[in-house]
Amino acid sequence: MPEKMSYEEFVKKAIVSLRKEGYKGIHSVYSGFNNAFKKYFEGENPVDVTNRLAMEGKIIVRPVKGGVMLYLPEEAPATRDTATEALKKMGIE
Repeated sequence: MPEKMSYEEFVKKAIVSLRKEGYKGIHSVYSGFNNAFKKYFEGENPVDVTNRLAMEGKIIVRPVKGGVMLYLPEEAPATRDTATEALKKMGIE
């Protein structure tokens, strides 16, 4: 039996393999990632692992309706600084 992939290898392979054409990331639920993760790692929690990988800078996690989007760091869309934008509109910054 081949050696199991690490969490990081599995998540990065999933992002590349499961994303739809024209998209840079995958939805954790709708892509089937969460269920595949639980099956491969025998019931372990994908949320804990993906959050840890995100904290380590290995992947990018963005909240969306129904779950999260997972991205490779170099492919994640830029984030807007909504707090600064709101303060500017309010004339505070």
